[in-house]
Amino acid sequence: LSFSSIHSWDLACEFNNTDHRTDLNGVGRLIVRRGQAFTINLQLQSGAYDAQAHSLCFIVEAGPEPLEESGTRAEFCVSDSIDDTCWSAMVTSPPGDTLCVSISSAPDAAIGRYTLTLDQHGYKINLGEFVLLFNPWCPRDSVYMDDEEALKEYVLAQDGIIYMGDHNYQLPMAWDFGQFEEEILDACLRILDVNPKCQKNQAEDCSARRNPIYVTRVISAMINCNDDNGVLMGRWQEPYEGGVKPMLWRSSVGILRQWCRESCSAVRFGQCWVFAAVACSVSRALGIPCRVITNYLSAHDTNQNLVIERYVNEKGEPEKRTRDSIWNFHCWVESWMTRPDLPSGYDGWQASDPTPQEKSEGVFCCGPVSVKAIKQGELSFKYDAGFVFAEVNADVQTIMRLPDGSTRDVISPAIVGQKISTKSVGSDHREDITHLYKYPEGSDEERETFKKAEHLNKLQQHKDVGLDLTIKLGDSLRKGCDFDVFALAKNNTSKNKRCRLLLASRAVSYSGVIGGDCGYKDLLNVDLPPGGERKVPLRLNYNKYADALTQDNLIRLAALLIDYSNGDTVLSVRNVVLDNPEIKIKILGEPKEHRKLAAEITVQNPLPVPISSCCFSLEGANLTGGRTITERLQTTVEPGQEAKVKVYFTPTHSGLRKLLVDFDSDKLCHVKGFRNVIIGK
Repeated sequence: LSFSSIHSWDLACEFNNTDHRTDLNGVGRLIVRRGQAFTINLQLQSGAYDAQAHSLCFIVEAGPEPLEESGTRAEFCVSDSIDDTCWSAMVTSPPGDTLCVSISSAPDAAIGRYTLTLDQHGYKINLGEFVLLFNPWCPRDSVYMDDEEALKEYVLAQDGIIYMGDHNYQLPMAWDFGQFEEEILDACLRILDVNPKCQKNQAEDCSARRNPIYVTRVISAMINCNDDNGVLMGRWQEPYEGGVKPMLWRSSVGILRQWCRESCSAVRFGQCWVFAAVACSVSRALGIPCRVITNYLSAHDTNQNLVIERYVNEKGEPEKRTRDSIWNFHCWVESWMTRPDLPSGYDGWQASDPTPQEKSEGVFCCGPVSVKAIKQGELSFKYDAGFVFAEVNADVQTIMRLPDGSTRDVISPAIVGQKISTKSVGSDHREDITHLYKYPEGSDEERETFKKAEHLNKLQQHKDVGLDLTIKLGDSLRKGCDFDVFALAKNNTSKNKRCRLLLASRAVSYSGVIGGDCGYKDLLNVDLPPGGERKVPLRLNYNKYADALTQDNLIRLAALLIDYSNGDTVLSVRNVVLDNPEIKIKILGEPKEHRKLAAEITVQNPLPVPISSCCFSLEGANLTGGRTITERLQTTVEPGQEAKVKVYFTPTHSGLRKLLVDFDSDKLCHVKGFRNVIIGK
């Protein structure tokens, strides 16, 4: 057998990609997962292959300086069987005109683009290129996950749900990860190629791509553009000129395509859920199981003392005195892998955060850090355990600054790290994973964790002044309505108390940036007998809060109770999420792949004023071809009336898909909805 005997060859892309669960990327090129065999066919011109007489060897190479010791080059000959610990090959066909060769990659090979060469006694022929990905189905791969349903969710699912809103009102938002859409895998590989570590030393970086810990850290750094040619530029408040408002994104596809097509110029603009969603898309595309996490009341501890110092004025309104903050919610990702660099017991979910907050080893990135290490208070573990621990466990110290410049401690029960959420496997329900990050509040295990983390302030008993203050909400918290909120003050002491009670409301962004006034009440003399209570209402009118609201539909309520007898001060803070109207999506006809389908979409105007410039936007993985379909209304919509459109699209693949819909207008913005659609063959 010689090269003159080989008439042609076939990399069997359709068969291999389907077998390796990469066929949704297309079947025009070979895309395989490491540690799993793939088949190539050599068409012989004459004669038959004789294992005893003919030598048949292969060379695979990746990167600019392929080396065997770097895991970027391998040379191996056909043998009697596959060795699943390294690159190997065997003939699987009986004697005949077609020679079928099964090639298995090493389960720890570097991911990326490879060339495949046939070598016979120094005579070489290039058989083509292929892409090698991580393989969570392979027990020898460090991202192996032994749960088929979880793999469908965390690797193969092209859409999902990200939680927003508030810890009292978790708001699901559907997202199109689109990791298998056209151009996306190439964009992900380009992210690896333009990262600064690769630019500095390509060979070293290429070799390091054997390790999902390294790759995840690169992704965390490269999704933001703060130190490099990263994907997204962050902006957390107006103006958004020259870019897209973060709330308008519903898909990673357009972001990654734009970044690639515009020569790796940062896409404007992202906020935490956008950063996390794009990181999830990239991780899944490369074969790392990944999910988006939402942490409610998420602390940003800048000075690493595990305490958030929060300053307020004499009205209970926040003042920006430190860089510490508490975000209404914050999103990051978890990726599944082993941690051979840590003591045993810390494999599994690893948290990483692509939102640029603090530098890690001189770069704006965070993680991956073992979620189990966070729960156990192991703050010395790589990477950035202390920062993530503070996000879910920091103490809150509230300080009032008085007009004369003096300060006063304020009693304010604020617990960070609440209702940590992610989408459930195989359903659209929310899974609460708070228990994976922390022990129950007040438990012995929590106490031991805080001791280990030297989180001594959390172990101290906070002062009880005998006054309780809570905020209660009325009904119909819908955007466009007037509604009531209440401050409930209670005296738990045996003495009469005369107090001042303030109840203020301000618009607020999810990241804690305070906006305009929405209503205010100041009662100078509130008498509370022993065991007595007082309920104070505040009416929030649409015409007052409408222009103050940010894109997040959040109003911050702050109630302040000051005891005249001793100056004791109690603060209660609560956020209100205003409901947008429901988007109704009706599918017309029988959904089938490659057949045009129509959706009828309606939104009722809940506002007491007309809305105009109405625009519907649709997208969905394998539904709209990776693009956004836009329909505009030319007419205004009166209060109580419906905006309605009919939109056509052609599904490209069968299965359960999410159709994502956005509605925007001049006065009613960022209304989001989705519907699951089962596409038949």
